[in-house]
Amino acid sequence: MKYKFVDESWEDYLYWQQTDKKKLKKINELLKDISRNPFSGIGKPEPLKHKYAGFWSRRIDLYMQFGKVDDPSIIDFTLPADAPETAAILKANKPHQDFKAYVGCAKWNKADLKGFYPKGTKDELSYYSTQFNSIELNATFYGMPSSEQVITWTEKTPADFKFFPKLTNTISHFKRLINVKEPVEQYCDAISNFEDKLGMAFLQLHDNFKPKDFERLKIVIQEFPKVIPLGVEVRNGEWFSNAAIATEFEKLFEDNGITNIIVDTAGRRDMLHMRLTTPTAFVRYVGANHESDYSRLDEWIDRIVKWKEEGLQNLYFFVHQNVE
Repeated sequence: MKYKFVDESWEDYLYWQQTDKKKLKKINELLKDISRNPFSGIGKPEPLKHKYAGFWSRRIDLYMQFGKVDDPSIIDFTLPADAPETAAILKANKPHQDFKAYVGCAKWNKADLKGFYPKGTKDELSYYSTQFNSIELNATFYGMPSSEQVITWTEKTPADFKFFPKLTNTISHFKRLINVKEPVEQYCDAISNFEDKLGMAFLQLHDNFKPKDFERLKIVIQEFPKVIPLGVEVRNGEWFSNAAIATEFEKLFEDNGITNIIVDTAGRRDMLHMRLTTPTAFVRYVGANHESDYSRLDEWIDRIVKWKEEGLQNLYFFVHQNVE
């Protein structure tokens, strides 16, 4: 999938940096508005939406449209067998009696969780955290979080609640892991305010971030603070299609205690790799708005039970829907 800015691709955006300054300025204004209020305009008729009118209707496609297909009925959603190395990872951790499971959504705002909140709910996060024990925090992707904002989120949730904040797109998509030591430190300083409520940070690489850029990823992983658990989601198909490349980045993850994120989405079955690199399973499940969604979840329950018996320590399972 192309990373869309007004129906153009990421490569077009880079081109605008050199040529169309007017269009670039307009887009950057939009990005700044989003970073100030990450959920404004996402399904809401707020001032931001009116401000950009038709421009906003072709808004930046950053949510889980990735992997969407027109006809889910033709997709084989069967979970593949575990990668051989997964059994060894789990066995090394067995026996482990303190299994923990965290299940949640990607967003807590009313516009995306239609019908979820009782009428009159004023504080969405406070209510959400009584129904789920975790959140895949995408707000931190759209703008660098402040310590004050993190503390506010933390104070609205119960003691056993966990946040899983995504690394800011400045790091992953704009700088593309080049010279990102300073923003990574800024991000880590901010999310450290989650304290015991920090589940795991996660780095989502752009779909066009390829194995040729492996050294950039290696540097970021090796320099990332070891006190903060980290998961990484690679997206480009070349990471999965070449066994030697897959082995190399999986070893990097294992050596540095990095969780290899699994994505179950209709149009990218290669990302359903079932290759654990730590005794933690971080699964991003994308529903297809199809009757198969239920049987898919049933199959996931069976697989999770199997992994738990084999030594799984943590489960982080987040549900996305293209249409709520």
